[in-house]
Amino acid sequence: MLGLLSLQPAQAQKQYDVLDWKANVSLNTSLVQQMHQQYDGRRAALAQARQSEAGLRAYRDSARARFRRILGPMPAKTPLKARVTGQLPRDGYRIEKVVYESTPKHHVTANLYVPNGSRKKLPGVLLFCGHEAESKATESYQKTAILFAKNGFVVFVIDPISQGERYQLVDAAGKPLTRGGTTEHTLLNSESALLGTGSVADELWDNVRGLDYLLTRPEVDAARIGALGNSGGATQTAYFIGYDERVKVASLCSYVATGERVLELTGPSDGCVMIPGAGAARLDVADWPIMFAPQPLQILAGRFDFVDYNIIQETYAELRQVYTGLGQPEKVSLFTYDDGHGISQPKREAAVQWFRRWLYQDNQPVQEGSLATLKPEELWSIRTGQVSTAYKDEVLLPQRNLVRAAELARHRPKADAQHNLPALIREQLRLPAQLDAPVAVEWKGEVQTKGNVTLRKLIIRREGEVPLPALLALPAGEAPVTKVVLWLPERGKRTLADSTALLQSCLQQNCAVLLADLRGLGETADPEQFNDKKFYNSEYRNALLALHTGQPLLGQRVVDVFMALRFLAQTPRLQPAPVELYATGRAALVAQHAALLAPRISGVWLGPGTITSFTQVLAQPTAKDWYSLVLPGVLLRYDLPDLTTALEQQQRLIPGNK
Repeated sequence: MLGLLSLQPAQAQKQYDVLDWKANVSLNTSLVQQMHQQYDGRRAALAQARQSEAGLRAYRDSARARFRRILGPMPAKTPLKARVTGQLPRDGYRIEKVVYESTPKHHVTANLYVPNGSRKKLPGVLLFCGHEAESKATESYQKTAILFAKNGFVVFVIDPISQGERYQLVDAAGKPLTRGGTTEHTLLNSESALLGTGSVADELWDNVRGLDYLLTRPEVDAARIGALGNSGGATQTAYFIGYDERVKVASLCSYVATGERVLELTGPSDGCVMIPGAGAARLDVADWPIMFAPQPLQILAGRFDFVDYNIIQETYAELRQVYTGLGQPEKVSLFTYDDGHGISQPKREAAVQWFRRWLYQDNQPVQEGSLATLKPEELWSIRTGQVSTAYKDEVLLPQRNLVRAAELARHRPKADAQHNLPALIREQLRLPAQLDAPVAVEWKGEVQTKGNVTLRKLIIRREGEVPLPALLALPAGEAPVTKVVLWLPERGKRTLADSTALLQSCLQQNCAVLLADLRGLGETADPEQFNDKKFYNSEYRNALLALHTGQPLLGQRVVDVFMALRFLAQTPRLQPAPVELYATGRAALVAQHAALLAPRISGVWLGPGTITSFTQVLAQPTAKDWYSLVLPGVLLRYDLPDLTTALEQQQRLIPGNK
């Protein structure tokens, strides 16, 4: 039997599809609907809050608390060990090359722009970079920093992880293993999520410690601190002002934090933007700036930006209502220029004028003039231009994550089926209370396989869930069914439907076979064109949207298994028979989790290549499709060996799993 199960699947054939609509977008449609329902709650809460100033302040404070909750615990502050590695005298200012440790042996590279000649303390500004590979050396960021410095500000420009001098996924020679920073951010985010953190938190912490360093500088007035950024840097700024109350004025240029409209129109963004659970926490694009209210906030926008200008207008309208309700409408502003993405000269001039207005009480127009920039290597803070090659003991994020996972494995309370494992699984997968709720069945006719096996088509439905398409093979006659094999092939039921030897082997033993496509697999798999290959995930938009709504795909697919089990329980001929669960690929982890919650499953067979520990995601960060398996914070509670051990103890693991 097991030998037959390893047969190569036949070419997928449409005749085995069951759903009679455009099924490959069904999961995404369901997830978008769920997201809208969550944001309906946000809209209602904000509308209620706008009834009074006290209500708005309560909403703001609640949003801050929700943001901190989904971020997860942040590291303890440790010595910065900051040092200036070089200086560049310039016209009216100097550039200092700075390196500091945001966490032990994890180095952050930055440039500090200091105006010449002032005897007074000056306002300090944090400038956060977008996704350009050159990072702090990008021409527009250099010009932004120079313009601020020439107008009386000390400016600190920080390299984010995976950009500039800080690539994290590198080979032994320090060469990046991926196509660029957005891919690195995304892959790092998937593995960090297993530990209860993420790329957003990692960047945020680098920036918090950057402000700590800036405040050690004798030139800086701690009471006058600002922050701004462009594109991904604007998102960093939004998260920063929602977290760190030391900032007194801010500006967001080409702001692209993922929210309701973005997720519906273009899908999830890079990993440095996505925070698992943000939708469930009812946090949208405007909420991070709202957390900053009523401090002075400026939005800089390009009318022809690829960032939907309507989103910027809607965000500004919400912010205007909040600032008005707090009695300070003059402290929020929208500056629009007829250009595209990026912090162009008109936007830079508007930003400096905004900061001077609130930190110098001077609202005079600012003119940029001619500004000389430097080559990227001239601005390097370290000799080699990469932390991975400059420091032998550098703790890159993949190494940090592996160390953290090992620590958790040593100290994590024991989880097993006799004690708390089922409860932990339920909570971790965010499963509904009524997993065993009744289902409706719609029969859709029959189809004959090449080997003349009759397969009955059916749709298993439950209110609020994605319909589950399946094929059922029954043994001939009316003899009792000895066993039901519930098959969950990663590539879909149609890849096994023509495996005549497999099906006949089961039927000859009076076994029934139910082939099912878990949501997002088989005939419901998301179209390739909706999933950018740079994210290394064939179902990136659905996996990330599921995490955004707080309902990871793995958990949603466990619900599908219970829908199939309920169908078997409601079918008289199949109800008495034990159920064995066979699964491959992404479906294998679904089977493991489902089996420990469903006593009716008498055995589980997992196909070759099934991962045996979530730490494989940490050890192989550039592998494909990890997001399909991500459970945020799971390694704080259990790992896959806990599930395997529990199934072995119950003698429900069918040989051939290891």
